[in-house]
Amino acid sequence: MTEKQVVRPQKPWQSSPRERFNSGLVLLAGLLTSYVIVAITPMKGKLAYFSLFFLAFTIYDFTFHYFTRGMALAKDAIARAFVALGITLAVAPIISILATVFIRGYKGIHLSLFTKDMKLNSVSDPVNQGGLLHALTGTGILVLVALIISVPLGILTAIYMTEIKGRFVRPIKFLVQAMSGVPSIVAGLFILSAIVYPITKSYSGFVGALALSILMIPTIARTSEEVLLLIPNDLREAGVALGGTQWRTVAMVVVPAAKSGLVTAMILGIARIAGETAPVLLLTGGGDSVNGNPFSGPMGSLPFYIWKAYAVGTAESVTRAWAGILILLVIVLMLFISARVLSERRTSK
Repeated sequence: MTEKQVVRPQKPWQSSPRERFNSGLVLLAGLLTSYVIVAITPMKGKLAYFSLFFLAFTIYDFTFHYFTRGMALAKDAIARAFVALGITLAVAPIISILATVFIRGYKGIHLSLFTKDMKLNSVSDPVNQGGLLHALTGTGILVLVALIISVPLGILTAIYMTEIKGRFVRPIKFLVQAMSGVPSIVAGLFILSAIVYPITKSYSGFVGALALSILMIPTIARTSEEVLLLIPNDLREAGVALGGTQWRTVAMVVVPAAKSGLVTAMILGIARIAGETAPVLLLTGGGDSVNGNPFSGPMGSLPFYIWKAYAVGTAESVTRAWAGILILLVIVLMLFISARVLSERRTSK
């Protein structure tokens, strides 16, 4: 072997240029077949194009692999086609939702949207008048109050299930799992009948945050439980061997080791409640001006603003609603991306 010869790693699973060219021809044949059939038959619409393309592509791909590589690869081609179909059916609705929200929502985005409220305007006014400041502020306060209530309860519940393991672990775990499936309107009706009617007798941001915390606690508790279970037992044993009590070991060893995972649980909990509508409609009152006091007066929020604007039904109000949906979707996506980044960082460590 001469010095100029370089040994390159082989990747037999990758397609050769010729195989990629043949796959492109099969794909093109499927597209042309679906177009021709739709053009000459009564079948119309996107569903007809998609169904015919999938059927034609599967047949062509199977035939091509059968005559060139044998029955084994022909069957593999059918399996790959159905896997691709499943992925497409799963991803297409998500892409469609994101595209629809962006196309309809960006028209209502303007600078004053983040600096003004709707105290002096109605949702039927021109889009460039008024803004979302009251809704953004209200949503932030609601989430913050719910976070203050839910984080200690959720993390302590997870610590009890993973570290203490007392006699009530099974019923608590069952209760947490049951609460994770509670409809949001049930939480809102519970707070309405248990607190608003007999005690406060008025709408406020605090009672809305109480309902949101009911929905938030199971998410934080279950995620925190999974995170704490990932902590090696060697750390716990080392803390006890150094003379620490169980609670001291948990507080100074286990919890700091799971810090990034617990932050991820908090972010997922925030994303869970950020777009909840039913409790907010029932309990907060939905004010049109900025209210920084969660214990007094109606409080606006993004879900309430979207519902109110869309219910009016004018062109301007619908545009405002789509703009609010776009902003809410961006916030939720940012929260999920942050949780994903933090979880990947924890895994790499």
